[in-house]
Amino acid sequence: MNNTPDESRRLWEERVPAGAHWSWVLRRGTTLRLTDPEGGANVAMLLYSREDTTERYNMADTLKGQHTAFLTRGNVCYSDMGRVICSITEDTCGWHDTIGGLSNAALVQQKYGEARYQEHRNAYHRNGFDSLVNELGKYGLGRRDVVANLNLFSKVTVNEDGALVFNPGNSKPGDYLDLRFEMDTLVVLSTCQHPLDPAPAYAPRPVDLLVWRSDPPGPDDPCRNHCAQNQRAFTNTERLYPLG
Repeated sequence: MNNTPDESRRLWEERVPAGAHWSWVLRRGTTLRLTDPEGGANVAMLLYSREDTTERYNMADTLKGQHTAFLTRGNVCYSDMGRVICSITEDTCGWHDTIGGLSNAALVQQKYGEARYQEHRNAYHRNGFDSLVNELGKYGLGRRDVVANLNLFSKVTVNEDGALVFNPGNSKPGDYLDLRFEMDTLVVLSTCQHPLDPAPAYAPRPVDLLVWRSDPPGPDDPCRNHCAQNQRAFTNTERLYPLG
C-alpha cells in the first residue's frame, strides 16, 4: 500500500480548524485524503452532484446495497440515483459512522453550556447542523437539503437494548481515509463534535485535507468488485461520463 501520493499528482492541501465548516467541488478523477492529526476527530460530511444538487448521498441505499451499517475501505457512497459518488480506497481507521446524525444548537448548549460569538469570538460553541447549513448557503442550498450525513472517524454501535453507543478512541492521531471521487461532487463538511460524544467539554478537533489526481477505477478495482451492487452502480456512473 502506497500511503503517500506522488508529488507530481498533488493539487493542494490545507487544515480545517476544529469546529469549523468547509466546502469545495471535487472533480471526478481526484482523491481527497482526510487525516485526523490529533485523534478523536469527527467530520460530518454531505455529498451532492455538482451538475444537479438534487442528486446527493443516500445513506439507506449505501448501507443496504453493501450489507453494512458503517463504512470502511472497499465501500462506496451511493447517490439516490444509484450512482457511485466516491469510493473509500484506503482507510486506517476502520469504522466510519453513518447513523449518528448531527449535533444542533440546543444539544450543544445543553451539553457544554452557552458560549456566544459576541463574547467568545472564534472560540464560540458551534454545532454540526448550523455549520452545514451555513456552508450550503453558498450554493443556494439550505436546511431542507440536509440529509442523513456521514460522520467520518467516529464509531457508533448499537447495544442489546437498541440504544446507539458512541465508542471513544476510534480514531488515533494520524489515521486517515482516502475518498476517490467518481462524480463531480460538492463536498460539504463540519468538524464539530459528534452528537453522541460523551466528552464533558466542548473540544472539537481539526482535520487535514490533501487532494491529488488519481487513476480511474479499472475492472479489477476492489471498490467496484466489493459486491454486485457496486458493479452496477459503477456502470450507472460511467454512463454519465461516457468520455471518461
